Amino acid sequence: MERFWLILGRLLTAQSCQKSYADKRVWPLVFMVGYQVWLRVSPLKSVMRFGKKVKLSPRFIGPFEILDRVREVSFRLTLPPSLSSVHLVFHVWMLRRYIKDESYVISHDSVELRPYLTYEEEPMAILDWQIRKLRTKEIASMKVQWRHWPMEEAT
Repeated sequence: MERFWLILGRLLTAQSCQKSYADKRVWPLVFMVGYQVWLRVSPLKSVMRFGKKVKLSPRFIGPFEILDRVREVSFRLTLPPSLSSVHLVFHVWMLRRYIKDESYVISHDSVELRPYLTYEEEPMAILDWQIRKLRTKEIASMKVQWRHWPMEEAT
């Protein structure tokens, strides 16, 4: 019985250490009425039913203002008329705090969203391609211009 209590005590010690590590990395998201937030528009990482993600595809659009708190973890946002088909209430995991900086604003007009906050990307042109040779295989890579990220002309 002594050995059992010794093992149990060590398990509880290890559990409390792990809990303290996890508590330092997790903080509650607190949003108030009137705050500006980003809205998530891309699917989850492991879910592939909406198609693959591309590195530079927009993950969040906005900012949008919080109208009111519906429940503890859900908020009602002010959305523009172009997103009228989207429901106004969102869970807290779909929101991200907005820090005011005009250079990071992604216009929701440049991304054509569907009713469930998904979008489709189409390649416009192949800008460059190359073949990299490894020991046993060759890997082709291409630089593609996408519809949602038009390249600006050099002036």
